Amino acid sequence: MPEILFAINMPPIAVAGIAIVLLLLMILRFKLNAFIALLVASMAVGLLSDMPITEINSSIQEGMAGALGFIATIVGLGAIFGKILEHSGGTEALARELLKRFGMERAPWAMVVTGFLVSIPVFLDAGLVILIPVIYALTRESGKPILYFGIPLVAGMSVTHSFVPPTPGPVAVADLLDADLGWVILLGVITGLPTAIIAGPVFGAWISKRMPSGVPEMMNEEGEALKEMDSQALPAFWLILGLIGLPILMILASSICDLMVDTGALAQSGFTDFMIFFGHPFAALILATLLAMYFLGFKRGSTKEEIMEISTRALAPAGIIILITGAGGVFKQILIDSNAAADLAEVMKDSQLPIIILCYLLSALVRVIQGSATVAMITAASLMAPIIDTMGVESGRMETALWALAIAAGSIICGHVNDSGFWLLNRYFGQTEKETLQSFTVMFTLVSVVGFGFVFLLSLLV
Repeated sequence: MPEILFAINMPPIAVAGIAIVLLLLMILRFKLNAFIALLVASMAVGLLSDMPITEINSSIQEGMAGALGFIATIVGLGAIFGKILEHSGGTEALARELLKRFGMERAPWAMVVTGFLVSIPVFLDAGLVILIPVIYALTRESGKPILYFGIPLVAGMSVTHSFVPPTPGPVAVADLLDADLGWVILLGVITGLPTAIIAGPVFGAWISKRMPSGVPEMMNEEGEALKEMDSQALPAFWLILGLIGLPILMILASSICDLMVDTGALAQSGFTDFMIFFGHPFAALILATLLAMYFLGFKRGSTKEEIMEISTRALAPAGIIILITGAGGVFKQILIDSNAAADLAEVMKDSQLPIIILCYLLSALVRVIQGSATVAMITAASLMAPIIDTMGVESGRMETALWALAIAAGSIICGHVNDSGFWLLNRYFGQTEKETLQSFTVMFTLVSVVGFGFVFLLSLLV
């Protein structure tokens, strides 16, 4: 059978731009359901580009499968884990203790530090589903807007997700640019902490006054009853802290072990395989969920039927999140298959800009076009590495590490409708698409611009 091609064959960058505008119009202007709008925009990309028309549906299937393979599992497990914590009053106990220890005014600082530390070993998506019940409980207990606590948490997580190894993106960038991982970690922390503070507690205090919403209705079934519970009836603070911290510590141990095996610092053995397996987010969340069922369910008098009903109820809002996230993965895959990144590289290859600015701009443009921060980092580093080699540039360890961080900073800019994380935040915080653009998209852009500003200032001193 002869290959069927669609006739328009527009340049990839033009196709990406048209698709993003179309998507924003469908969602913001015509109020089309985001799941359908993402699929329609994905098909439009395929039809307007030089993709064979017979491959568009296969690309949609691949994008959906790629997005949901990881996201669906952790969102499902995280939803059950979070609902059990909430139903038992565990998140309420944690919120009351945090407010007691830090005080209302310092609670956002506690959240930004928590996000910064948690996202070093844990993917941002996994960390969000683990910690979002705490944000809900803090919001209910304090009466403050949800963004007052949510923005600092997500800002801290997004900084370390992009700037600080051992998360996959910065590790891959360091490897591709032959940057020393120790320098990337050190300089990532130095530039990342002030960035997280500005984009987190500072911006969060400002934007929460303009968006004074509380916990989303679909996530707040038991909110008022929990708020009225006596503190003595709530689970112990240290038990809740342990249940939340366990999967995070397991994932951290796995990441360290995997890194040591890869670098040859530790020989592969049955022990290392065991650590890597049980520290995977899937295994860690399964264990944490089962322990939560036992200690917060059965040990507190819940029946098997009640635990089953709580778990089933938790998956209803999770299903919406999973579908929209999967559609975001479809849009990303179609944009990648349309070769926008390769087209972009050809345009920028002959640029006379300094390498550090070129690194940032290339990563930022790929991020805006296809959505994923990790893909933007790896794509930009893959494209910059041969360009740097061609230029014959010699650099020191600090300079190369700063180039890697410039790519990391560009990769977090302007998270919008083609980013799966945008839809997770949109659903978990109960916002409209416009509100998510005004809050979290601006926050991601602040992380990017402020972070690159610190990186660039350091580069002037090297």
